[in-house]
Amino acid sequence: MPNILIIDDDAYINDIVSKALRSEGYSVSSAYSGTEALLLLSQSKPDLVLLDLMLPGLSGEELLPQIRDIPVIVVSAKADVTDKVELLMGGACDYITKPFDMKELLARILVQLRKNEKSAEKSLLTYREIMLDTDKHTISANGKEQKLTRTEFAILKLLMRDPEQVVAKLTILDHISFDTPDCTEDSLKSHVYNLRKKLKTLTGKEYISSVWGIGFMLTEKS
Repeated sequence: MPNILIIDDDAYINDIVSKALRSEGYSVSSAYSGTEALLLLSQSKPDLVLLDLMLPGLSGEELLPQIRDIPVIVVSAKADVTDKVELLMGGACDYITKPFDMKELLARILVQLRKNEKSAEKSLLTYREIMLDTDKHTISANGKEQKLTRTEFAILKLLMRDPEQVVAKLTILDHISFDTPDCTEDSLKSHVYNLRKKLKTLTGKEYISSVWGIGFMLTEKS
């Protein structure tokens, strides 16, 4: 159930939007000033923020740059195109002008939540029980997690994009050279060895096979 934070000092608007969102199955929290919103954001991370601009204490324009990695839809009476452009360039993902149609607001919210969901999916690569988080550079399996070095992450990401296929050593070195320019053909073996150990710690299985004279392959050894 997505959680939406409504930041609007108009109690009437805050209330009717809250009721409409709850009737659609969303979890809702409300803030009535920029300062209160900042406090709530420090305690939990909503899936989306509806942000009014004319707020007491800390204005919406001042608050927006402090909201990171959360889609923000600005809901404001300001209709000037320049204001809209500046806010969109400043981090807002959408802008709707007051007074608004509730159906339109709900549709815009749904669009942004879908975009956010697809973005989250792209940040995760999976193979069997292994999950690679490309944002945090971690692997997890069976409820356990391991942090990867930059080189280990770059190697595993490449292997997981083409599992059960042999990836040549030179192909690996070429693809990861931007992230890890210090990796050589000799050191590659050490990085793969360490990566194997981490995968085995998580899964109890051997997952990276060496193909003599060619390269490596991500596959579950029987």
